[in-house]
Amino acid sequence: MKTGIKKIAVVGAGWAGCAAAVEATRSGHHVTLFEASRTPGGRARRVDIVHDDQALAIDNGQHILIGAYQDTLKLMADVGVDVSASLHRMPLTLQFPDGSGLKLPELPRLPAALNALIGILQASGWSWADKRSLLKTATHWQLRKFACPPHQSVADLCSSVSPHVMTTLIEPLCVSALNTPTNRASGQVFLRVLRDSLFAASGSSDLLLPRVDLSALLPDAALAWLIAQGGEIRLGTRVQSITPNDAKSWQLGGTENLALGIFDRVVLACPPADAARLVQSSRLPCYSWLALTQALQYEAIATVYVHAPGYRLDLPMLALAANPVTPVYPAQFVFDRGQLGGPAGLLAFVVSAGQQGSVELTEQVTAQAKDQLGINDLRILQTVVEKRATFACTPGLQRPPQTIAPGLLACGDYVDGPYPATLEGAVRSGLYVANFL
Repeated sequence: MKTGIKKIAVVGAGWAGCAAAVEATRSGHHVTLFEASRTPGGRARRVDIVHDDQALAIDNGQHILIGAYQDTLKLMADVGVDVSASLHRMPLTLQFPDGSGLKLPELPRLPAALNALIGILQASGWSWADKRSLLKTATHWQLRKFACPPHQSVADLCSSVSPHVMTTLIEPLCVSALNTPTNRASGQVFLRVLRDSLFAASGSSDLLLPRVDLSALLPDAALAWLIAQGGEIRLGTRVQSITPNDAKSWQLGGTENLALGIFDRVVLACPPADAARLVQSSRLPCYSWLALTQALQYEAIATVYVHAPGYRLDLPMLALAANPVTPVYPAQFVFDRGQLGGPAGLLAFVVSAGQQGSVELTEQVTAQAKDQLGINDLRILQTVVEKRATFACTPGLQRPPQTIAPGLLACGDYVDGPYPATLEGAVRSGLYVANFL
């Protein structure tokens, strides 16, 4: 092996792991990518089910990209994904089934801040008092350069916004971006997301809705690219231990003490609980990193897939009026997968920051679909509950750093970084960590 070229083990083929593996390979290193599952993508991956005796690819949850996700979009293009064909682009739209809500103008393309202003002024179902309250608050954010005290929650940050704007805009935006309720969500991180989307470059706030399954959106192409570059892919291989041989190499072990190889560097791109387990297996005194990782709290996301024959939403995605009390209407969004490359009538109801079990959710979403969308004829296909979908993005949260020990690093949407648990946060983390190998 040439001088300077290292053997790199990347543990986890989610979006962070794929990004780290691609970037390390581009830097000239030899990469082996391990993934416990047979399907790459981590918490943004394909799930195969049977519908009408035919195989149907759905996802383990709905993910929205936005125009501001420049690193993710560039990585997709770099590994051969046709971005324009794979993503449906539309202006930021948070409209409800009755047509009320916010929709930014489609054309002409104007500066982002002006686009946001026009969208607010034209918001349907908002009174002038509602619009004034948001414009006044947004101006205050701009004057303060989108900064606030670290202890401030989104609810505190938006205390001057009218209750109607709070329920029809701020709360849906917060749970979609941070997957944390407004009373517990970090105001600092929320402002950073708003700054980079609504008030940055033109088109940065556009919604990019996947037309293909999430594994096909990036991980499949990334793995094919890695193989073409001479990388090694080990799907269905769980790493059970990492052991430092000396100051310069690491031994990876699998199930039943299977030796998986010796590597110069190890990147843990797996979920935080698995990363902490592997760090503990090393017996290194990484107490501070472990303490921060193990202190993370989590939020769930559930997706209820239904088939409603002949039904079509007015838009590919609509916001819903979630209600946590009787009657319980848990879903905040519904996606029409029939308009996004899937079969007609396939709908996906998304419940962010929820804790219900799958049986309760199925019953509640069925009632919500009937009451809010007028759907009487539907069949439940699958309910996917990710109990630890994201970390709870709370005020003042201290996230673990990317460096664990010399030669041992971590990447993922949970490590220290500017964004909440998003695909862009995961990809940025993977790209960043590859520069320290």
